[in-house]
Amino acid sequence: MVYTISGVRFPHLPSIKNSSLPSFNEDLRRSNAVSFSLRKDSRSSGKVFARKPSYDSDSSSLATKASEKLRGHQSDSSSSATDQVEPREDVSDDTQVLDDVEALETEKRDQTSALSTSGGKSYKDNFAKMSQSVEQEVVQRRVPPPGDGKKIYDIDPMLNSHRSHLDYRYGQYRKLREEIDKNEGGLEAFSRGYEIFGFTRSATGITYREWAPGAKAASLIGDFNNWNAKADVMTRNNFGVWEIFLPNNADGSPAIPHGSRVKIRMDTPSGIKDSIPAWIKYSVQPSGEIPYNGVYYDPAEEDKYVFKHPRPRKPTSLRIYESHVGMSSTEPKINTYANFRDDVLPRIKKLGYNAVQIMAIQEHSYYASFGYHVTNFFAPSSRFGTPDDLKSLIDKAHELGLVVLMDIVHSHASKNTLDGLNMFDGTDGQYFHSGSRGYHWMWDSRLFNYGSWEVLRYLLSNARWWLEEYKFDGFRFDGVTSMMYTHHGLQVEFTGNYNEYFGYSTDVDAVVYLMLVNDMIHGLYPEAIVVGEDVSGMPAFCVPVEDGGVGFDYRLHMAVADKWIELLKKRDEDWQVGDITFTLTNRRWGEKCVVYAESHDQALVGDKTIAFWLMDKDMYDFMAVDKEATPRVDRGIALHKMIRLITMGLGGEGYLNFMGNEFGHPEWIDFPRTDQHLPDGRVIPGNNGSYDKCRRRFDLGDAEYLRYHGLQEFDRAMHHLEETYGFMTSEHQYISRKDEGDRVIVFERGNLVFVFNFHWTNSYSDYLIGCSVPGKYRIVLDSDKSLFGGFNRLDDSSEFFTSDRRHDDRPCSFMVYAPCRTAVVYAAVEDDERSSLVPISLLPEDV
Repeated sequence: MVYTISGVRFPHLPSIKNSSLPSFNEDLRRSNAVSFSLRKDSRSSGKVFARKPSYDSDSSSLATKASEKLRGHQSDSSSSATDQVEPREDVSDDTQVLDDVEALETEKRDQTSALSTSGGKSYKDNFAKMSQSVEQEVVQRRVPPPGDGKKIYDIDPMLNSHRSHLDYRYGQYRKLREEIDKNEGGLEAFSRGYEIFGFTRSATGITYREWAPGAKAASLIGDFNNWNAKADVMTRNNFGVWEIFLPNNADGSPAIPHGSRVKIRMDTPSGIKDSIPAWIKYSVQPSGEIPYNGVYYDPAEEDKYVFKHPRPRKPTSLRIYESHVGMSSTEPKINTYANFRDDVLPRIKKLGYNAVQIMAIQEHSYYASFGYHVTNFFAPSSRFGTPDDLKSLIDKAHELGLVVLMDIVHSHASKNTLDGLNMFDGTDGQYFHSGSRGYHWMWDSRLFNYGSWEVLRYLLSNARWWLEEYKFDGFRFDGVTSMMYTHHGLQVEFTGNYNEYFGYSTDVDAVVYLMLVNDMIHGLYPEAIVVGEDVSGMPAFCVPVEDGGVGFDYRLHMAVADKWIELLKKRDEDWQVGDITFTLTNRRWGEKCVVYAESHDQALVGDKTIAFWLMDKDMYDFMAVDKEATPRVDRGIALHKMIRLITMGLGGEGYLNFMGNEFGHPEWIDFPRTDQHLPDGRVIPGNNGSYDKCRRRFDLGDAEYLRYHGLQEFDRAMHHLEETYGFMTSEHQYISRKDEGDRVIVFERGNLVFVFNFHWTNSYSDYLIGCSVPGKYRIVLDSDKSLFGGFNRLDDSSEFFTSDRRHDDRPCSFMVYAPCRTAVVYAAVEDDERSSLVPISLLPEDV
C-alpha cells in the first residue's frame, strides 16, 4: 500500500524550479509501488566538509583540524564551505498549503531553532534550547568533571617514562570535554543526539534532520509521499544539517504512518543517491532483495512495550553467556527475539550464568558478518523481530536477574553505500577517514574518524541510545585494539614493551573517544558494565578515566583461548604446565579481565572448538553413554572439563562462554553462503545457503543418554561453585605447585585449593599439597564424578585434615589422591559446616 500526505507543506521550503536537483522530479524507483530497489551506487573521490568548527583531521582546508581546534585556533578558510550555501526562495510553489500555515511556520521555527545559525547564536545555545524539552530526570543527570589524570603513575610507576604521551592524551581529553561543555552544554546533552537528529515526533508533527555536509540538495522520500522528491524538499543550515518539518494531517494523525518506508534522496558529489537515514531506528530487507529500506518506527502508545522489571544490580563476579539470537534455535533457521526470550534465557539462568552478552544487535545487511559489519547503528536487527520484541527479551532477562550486555561495534562499519554510512553524503570522509586510512584491509570495512565532532556525537549518542531506550546494562566493545593503533594490530606482535603502546602508531583520537564514551557511560549509568576487546595489553586500559586510564571495567583476556588452541595441536606429553599457568596469570595487576577458553571466534568455520579439537570425528559415533567410549573421547571429555575449570580458576575476574560450548557443541558455525565468483575467475564455494550449521543443538546437552550432558552438568557445577565461594574476585591467588614431571598444578584462589593432574596415565596416591589455612577440607567439585562423564575414582564424602608440615612454601599441608586427567577442588570447612554444604550432584534443577 502506498501512503500519501494530505496537504501539509511549508511555504519557506525551497522552490524546485531553480533546484540543483534536476533529476529529483524523476521517480528513480521501479514503477511497481512495492519495490524496495535502490539507486545505482555512484562513487567519487571528492570530499566536502561543511561543519564548522570541524574536528575532522582528514579534511581539506575547508575544515579545521582537530589539533588546531583543540588549541583554540581555527583555519582562515574554515568557514568557506558553510558560507557557500546558495540562497533559497522563501515561498514554495507547492499548491498544497494549509490555511493556517503562518502559525505552523512560527511553531516550526521555534522547534528547529536549535540547528539554526541566524541571529549570531552559537551552536551551544541552540542545542541547549532543544535539550530543555527532555524529561527532568534525564536533564538532571550529569557526567562528573575530569580528574587530574595523575593516579596512573602511582598505580604503575613504569608509566612515568611515557609521561609526555600520557599527559598529552589526557590533555586532549580535558580540552575536548571543555569544548563539549562550551559548545554543546556538556557531555550529557551531547550524547542525546538522537533527540535532535533523525526522526523526532512532537504534538504537532514530525521533524527529520540529517547531517550531510557534502550534499548539495536533499529531499525526504517514502511511502508517505509516493516517493516524490519534489514533495518534501529539505533546507540546510550552515553546519551542513538538512531538515524538514512535517505537520500532522488534518485529522491529527502523523504525516508519516508507522511502518512506512523512508529514505533521503541527495544530490551529492557522487551523483543522485537514495540513502537510509543515518539515525534510522529500524530497517528491513524485503524478501528477494539485497538492499535494506529504512522504516519509520513509531507505534501507537498502547502498542509500545513498557518495561516492567528493574535492572539487576551489577554482579560482583561476571559470568557471561555469549549468544547470538539468530543461531540460537535447535532448528536450521533464523531464530527470533521472542523465542530467545522464552527458550534460551531460562536455560542461561539454570546454567548459573549471571550475564548474557548478545551479538549482532545492530542492523547488518550481511548475516554472515556475525553482526560486525554494521549498516544501521541505531536499529536493532529486523531479522529477529521488532524493536519492541527486543525490549521484551531484555525485560525478561532482568526478571530472571540476568544483566544484558550488548556486543557494540564502534571500531568500524560496513562499506555498503546502498544501506550503510559509507559515502553517505557522496564523500568518502564524512563519517570515516578518507583514503587508505579509512579502510580496514583485513575486515574490508570503513574506519571512523574519531577526531570529527559529528562522529563523536553520533557514536556517543549511539552508545547512550541502547542504554536508554532498550535498557541494556552495558557493552562489550568490539575491535578496540584496531581502534587504538593506526596499524590496527595487524602484522604486529605485542611483547609488552611500553614503547609499543605510547608512540606514533597510537591513534590518540580513538583513545580519547574511548575515554569519553566510558566517562559518559559510567557517569550516567554507574551500574553499567563495559568490557573492551583488547589483545595488545594497553596499560591503564581498565583504570578509571579520572585517574588517567581508558576507563573500561574489564579487558577480554584473549591470549588464553589462543594458548589452548596452540596446546591442542600438540601431544599431551608436550604440554608444559608452567606455560599454562603463565598465560592464565599474565595480566596487568589491578585491571580486571574476562577470561574464556573459547568464544565465538573459535567456533567459526575454518577453526575448531575445543571439543572438536579433542574428539574430532569420534563425536559423531561415540557420545552415547550406553556405548563404550573410545580413548579419544575419554581424553576429550576429561580435558574439556579441566581446561574450562582452570581457565575460570586462574584466568581472570570474569568468565565468558559462547553458547553451546558448555556441553562441547560438535562441529563449527557456518552461516548460509552461496558460491562467490571472484573477479579473477576463481569461485569460492558456498554451502547452498544452508542453516544446518548455523544453529545450536541444545538438545544434545539436555539428552541424558549422551555424554554431552555430563559436560553441561559440569559447566553448571562450576558456576554453582563460583556463586557459592566467589573465588574469581578474591584477592588471594597463589600457585603453590607447577610440577613439570608430575604434570600437576596446585593453586589457592580465595578459600579454595585447586588440584589439577594433567598427566595422561599417572595417578598419585597420598599426594602432598600445601595450603595456607589449617583445619579440615572437603571436596566441593570433582571432575571425575560419573554425573560429569567421569570414572568416580574419588569418594566425595572423604574429609582431609591438615598437618603443620610446610610444603611448597605453604604453612601447612594435607594428602590427597590425584587421579590422572582430573581436577578436584577442596574447601576448608568448620565442623558444623558439613550439613550446610550442597553436594554438586544435588544441584537444584531450577536456580
